[in-house]
Amino acid sequence: MSADVPLDFGRRSPQLELMDTEDCGVAEFESCLVDLAKVNRLTLAYRPTFAWLDRVVRRRKTGGPLRIVDCGSGYGDMLRKIDDWAQRRGIPVELTGIDLNPWSRTAALKATDVGRPIRWVTTDLFDYKPDQPIDIVLSSLFTHHLTDDQVVGFVKWMEATAGVGWFVNDLHRHPLPYYVFRTGARLMCWHRFVQNDGPISITRAFVPADWQRLLVRAEIPAGAAEVRRVFPYRLCVGRMK
Repeated sequence: MSADVPLDFGRRSPQLELMDTEDCGVAEFESCLVDLAKVNRLTLAYRPTFAWLDRVVRRRKTGGPLRIVDCGSGYGDMLRKIDDWAQRRGIPVELTGIDLNPWSRTAALKATDVGRPIRWVTTDLFDYKPDQPIDIVLSSLFTHHLTDDQVVGFVKWMEATAGVGWFVNDLHRHPLPYYVFRTGARLMCWHRFVQNDGPISITRAFVPADWQRLLVRAEIPAGAAEVRRVFPYRLCVGRMK
């Protein structure tokens, strides 16, 4: 955090991240995404999404492929993990990653084996027009990049788009992960974007009361979405229809 932005974990920080503001080359952007995937593995970032998907599959009664859209898909590591998860369970899937940054698609394509049921789309998610009904909308470490008004719009979009349900996997705003990550990222010598943006991401993230307020604004019926804390310092929101 810069010296002129005081730390206040009582509310979301407005400070922007370098990934959202700095004009860098595709190679540097890809290097940042590679290190972010390492962070995801070390922080058990995929686990809450898979736990929720397991619940969806147990409840799902219809056949056919499970169509999943990942918003803010970045490097694509979440969808590649989901493809592995589906293969182990014999579940046919059609996976789509949406990201506004065209360099995300370049990096995701490079890291994805040919023939996997994943496609990468560069667009604003609100402009995305699926050619088939979408079962599930997911996001991971995406909503903290948005303003409150944008989060409300995103929740409304997910509610209108997902036939089976939607799941947000993001961070819990708290001083402990802030200071632990700030120190750990430097010790691990991760990309400068990761070192700078990781702590900011935590200050831009949410506490349960934030999500309850945003869900009301998005007109989600009371009790229809679950806000849940998940170790270590994840805050996830899931809605099954």
